[in-house]
Amino acid sequence: MPIARIKLISKDARPIREIANQIVAIAKGINVKCKGPIPLPVKHMTIPTRKTNCGDGSHTYDHWQMRIHKWLVEIDGSDQALRQVMRIPVPEAVQIEITLMA
Repeated sequence: MPIARIKLISKDARPIREIANQIVAIAKGINVKCKGPIPLPVKHMTIPTRKTNCGDGSHTYDHWQMRIHKWLVEIDGSDQALRQVMRIPVPEAVQIEITLMA
C-alpha cells in the first residue's frame, strides 16, 4: 500500500497544528496507520534594515524576522483517507504538499 507524505508549511504554527490534528483524527477514524505530526526545524529569515531612511544619523538597525514552520504527517495512502484529507478546509496561509510514495 502506498504511503502519503503530507508536508504542511506556514508562517504561523497554530493553523498547522490544527490541520495536523484533523489529519491524525481522520486516520484514526478510518483505522489507517499514521506517523506524526512531526515538527521539522523552523527556518528563520532575518532582514536588517536601517532605522533612518536617510544616510545621516546614527548607524542603528532594526532586525525583522520571519519564521517558516514545517510539519510532516505520514498516513497509508488509502483512497478513503486521502479523499477526506482533501476535504479539510485549509486557510490561505497554509501550504500543503502531498507526495505518494510506493
